[in-house]
Amino acid sequence: MQTLGRSNLIDFKGISMINIYCDNWENYKNFQARPDDVLIVSYPKAGSTWMSNILDLLYFGNTAPERQTSVEIFLRVPFLEAAFAGVPTGVEMAEKLSTRPRIMKTHYPVQLLPKSFWEQNCKIVYVARNPKDNAVSFYHFDRANMTAPHPGEWKDYLENFIDGRSEFGPWYDHVRGYWEKKQTYSNIHYMFYEDMVGDTVREFEGLCSFLGLSPSVEDRERVIQGVHFEQMKQNKMTNYTTVPGFDTKETTFMRKGKVGDWKNHFTVAQNEKLEERYKQKMKNTTLQFRTEI
Repeated sequence: MQTLGRSNLIDFKGISMINIYCDNWENYKNFQARPDDVLIVSYPKAGSTWMSNILDLLYFGNTAPERQTSVEIFLRVPFLEAAFAGVPTGVEMAEKLSTRPRIMKTHYPVQLLPKSFWEQNCKIVYVARNPKDNAVSFYHFDRANMTAPHPGEWKDYLENFIDGRSEFGPWYDHVRGYWEKKQTYSNIHYMFYEDMVGDTVREFEGLCSFLGLSPSVEDRERVIQGVHFEQMKQNKMTNYTTVPGFDTKETTFMRKGKVGDWKNHFTVAQNEKLEERYKQKMKNTTLQFRTEI
């Protein structure tokens, strides 16, 4: 397992990765899913922590409400590929979960997902975020993430992001991979961060329909109120302030949660370059993103 400390990107099965997420590859690859498991998938910094809180509240907010204020989110919703020194791996955490369903998350692209999730026909919730805001959020996260390569200057970081040299591979391939898989695998619910911000109630109702759940009006309101960004940001069980290896002097894990913050970071030339690369990489897909709401 990886000790805490800045690391370098390596090529791992065709994508850029850091050791802390691929050291446990064999256990991750061979993870045995159950038919009632629910898996959250996203590119890093696209909304997986938000979705983790939504699902945890939705499934267990009534039966075990104390979870939200006494158990860290990464224990309630294990990050499968994590392999940090001194703590159980994400796979080990998931295998020890006593809750049903087990809720887990991963950032791995579609081609590297453990086969058992497909074999067991598990429900998968994919959260996608527009590339501009995703790049900004990832940059600030990596400033504080002491296990990732140092991000350097924003302009250099953005160049790497545009060229696909980021942890977990190119953004374009990640979002397209699950979108295309959805066409043949009906148990993927594809959600957009921008829609979740713009109309949380509508998106929540669509999620419940996909999961086959019919919460009461009171339960729906409790979940929606409980996952407001500012409320999660103040909750030490969801804001990652208890996690070693994250330097909160640099920035906070939950920073702004807004759509359109990229406008405060991109120059005109940077925006044009990303737009051009986006057109190249996304020209043969029906997948579309909003960069403002």
